Amino acid sequence: MKRYYTRACNFYFGKQSKNLVHRKKTISLHQIKELSFDHVEIITRKSRKKISIHRIKYLPKNLNKKINGDIKKICSKKINFSNFNFKKIPNILGVLNLTPDSFSDGGKFTKKNKAIRHALNMYEKGANLIDVGGESTRPGSKSVNEKHEWNRINKILKLIIKKIPVSLDTRKSEIMQKGIELGVKLINDVSGLNYDPKTINILKKHKIPFVIQHSIGSPENMQKNPKYKNELLDIYDFFEDKIKLIRSKGIKHNNIILDPGIGFGKNLKHNMSLIRDISIFHSLGFPILVGNSRKRFIKDISKKNDSNRRIGGSTASSIYLLMQGIQILRIHDVNEVMQGIKVFKEIINK
Repeated sequence: MKRYYTRACNFYFGKQSKNLVHRKKTISLHQIKELSFDHVEIITRKSRKKISIHRIKYLPKNLNKKINGDIKKICSKKINFSNFNFKKIPNILGVLNLTPDSFSDGGKFTKKNKAIRHALNMYEKGANLIDVGGESTRPGSKSVNEKHEWNRINKILKLIIKKIPVSLDTRKSEIMQKGIELGVKLINDVSGLNYDPKTINILKKHKIPFVIQHSIGSPENMQKNPKYKNELLDIYDFFEDKIKLIRSKGIKHNNIILDPGIGFGKNLKHNMSLIRDISIFHSLGFPILVGNSRKRFIKDISKKNDSNRRIGGSTASSIYLLMQGIQILRIHDVNEVMQGIKVFKEIINK
């Protein structure tokens, strides 16, 4: 049986969007009138076709029902959680790596004072939440044991969690448990809940919001010739299956974020396909997070290999993602990216 997917497209932003929504020319994304669309792309494994939202009623009955069901999810209002405000786009998840070997800032913030100062600065510059991690998951990295990972983050986590909202970037249930006891507001598992079989039980027990990220294999081997039949639809299906799984395990709340995992088992073609058509994931009905900051695709396109100097590519991709309705961006250079977004919004709203 042919499977259909719905991607909202042809977006409008700001005052123009508000005006078009008022005139019923466009449909608002997540009931945010400042961002709306007037076309959808109907996708199968063999075809793609864009149509106006006003022509959906002319589709065959079953397809009409499917597309309208997806649009209902695309338009559904997102309830705030974990200090994210889904009435505005985008929210920012600031990155604080307390590791000696992360791909762009390894060793930079392992000292207590530097780490705390950087976390507070990102929060003051506009981050909604600070994502703290003690294990590098860059391509080629190896896992560290729970004790080692916890020792890297324990003292700093205890200090900053008293001052600002914190997310915990970990694949391990034991670290999750300790972080939740300290008061973290979000669990960010880059393995898509696959690394540690105890993870789902921890998430269920505490009813804490969490991120499901797509990745292939482990960081140690994920970039060794990753392959998909269709990266966009394969990852969409992964999320659908994962949501069904966690529902079957008793997690009923909707405080779940989906992250397609840019750079995690993807080459340049895969990453560009995902970013370009990222709005397909809105029809799953959950907030979307994208970690585009300083990623390798920027180097591959610009031919520059300095991961500390990818602010231009991070900002450009962030503005594109904003225009696709992405609710959360995971960012290293919070001040610079926020500056770019503010300027863009001011220009487009005049």
